[in-house]
Amino acid sequence: MKSEIIEQLRSVLGEEGLITRREQLLTYECDGLTNFRVPPEAVALPSNAQQVVEVVRICHRESIPFVARGSGTGLSGGALPVERGIVISLARLNRILEVDIPNQRIVVEPGVINLNVTGRVAPQGYFYAPDPSSQSVCSIGGNVAENSGGAHCLKYGFTTTHVLGLEVVLPDGTVVHLGGKTLDAPGYDLMGVFVGSEGTLGIATKVTLRIVKKPENIQTLLAAFNSTNEAGAAVSGIIAAGMLPAAIEMMDNLAIQAAEAAVHANYPDCGGLLLVELDGPTAECEELMRQVSEICRSCGAWEIRIAQSDAERALVWKGRKAAFAAAGRLSPNYIVQDGVIPRTALPRVMTEIERMSAEAGIRVANVFHAGDGNLHPLVLYDRRIAGQEKAAEQLSGDILKLCVEMGGSITGEHGVGEEKKCFMSVMFAEPDLDTMQLVRCAFDPQNLSNPTKVFPRPRLCGDRPGVYQAHPLEVAGIAERY
Repeated sequence: MKSEIIEQLRSVLGEEGLITRREQLLTYECDGLTNFRVPPEAVALPSNAQQVVEVVRICHRESIPFVARGSGTGLSGGALPVERGIVISLARLNRILEVDIPNQRIVVEPGVINLNVTGRVAPQGYFYAPDPSSQSVCSIGGNVAENSGGAHCLKYGFTTTHVLGLEVVLPDGTVVHLGGKTLDAPGYDLMGVFVGSEGTLGIATKVTLRIVKKPENIQTLLAAFNSTNEAGAAVSGIIAAGMLPAAIEMMDNLAIQAAEAAVHANYPDCGGLLLVELDGPTAECEELMRQVSEICRSCGAWEIRIAQSDAERALVWKGRKAAFAAAGRLSPNYIVQDGVIPRTALPRVMTEIERMSAEAGIRVANVFHAGDGNLHPLVLYDRRIAGQEKAAEQLSGDILKLCVEMGGSITGEHGVGEEKKCFMSVMFAEPDLDTMQLVRCAFDPQNLSNPTKVFPRPRLCGDRPGVYQAHPLEVAGIAERY
């Protein structure tokens, strides 16, 4: 990068607000997906929204691509730097700006940690519902970019349900306000377009969130089954009975082993473990929990426990939320995958993943949000063994294709990012992708904001539209277009 551009950035950010030394840049060369690594040209560390605006304006003027970064916990390569580009880290924009308990609102900067939102409003009896497993370290800005979920999103909804308004710096440095403090704003739902856009439409510098009143009673049940198929049948039975638990989570035996070794959650040694949490009025919780217990027993549960204290309930969830990291106890390397299927397809899909795993000679530990069909297979491998990493990547991709075949999706909450962009054409037709590109180009005609992510191949905003004509090699089945 030209020295004069570096000096322009330094004049905006100050000496401590710009990183250019090679060894320091390596910290930012990837996010939670470490398979891809690209060192950035520089890392900007703005401390307020105006500095974000000025940095983006410099990038726009000089045609420099940029990638916004929160805590770097993403698992799809969404915060992976791009060649000859810079990273704009929002870690220093970490203030809670306003707390409005009467209207159940809180306004935060993007660098605020997810769990800190609940920590701020808990004394008043409220909480922030979206709870990714990384909620103790992930940032609200990253949650907005990826439309993050979590265990309790079955009942309460994903991030998009809880974002009311955004202050956004567009890729040319213009500041716009999307949504607001009211539940519904007139006009196009541009805020809904922005949430989940994975940093390709601009940078959020202020977020208005909805907070939720803490329920009167919370009860957590743990049920042990001989297999995930039996546990999956119980999930279908619970939903079919008309209940909407706060969370329904499932773990297979490999995942249980890892979680037990890591946090000693006192899980039973079983083929399939189901965690069901209900909340609401005490009488309602008790009656629904009785029904859940009966359904689990009818599906083959041989042990059922209900947490007897807040500490016991916290330990149950600690084990579940530690599962991703704990997989390192099972294998030196692993791929955390993220797909979605209809709930009723759970038994069939689990059987198929088991078959695919055995055929590939690659173990798969399964942890997932069973209530909404969001799978998180952990594909375990050792890159020191020749060919095993490639086999793991192949199996991981085949699982995503299986999800699409079952009527599901290639991602539920981790996003497309760098890792899954080649699978977008498996799920979407060319007109679908073209329409998405029109939206992106409307926000970012120069393709500067996280430019290489989400879409399976680069396109120019001025490309001539029309029906795609397949190459003869594609028609013959020799080549495949991504």
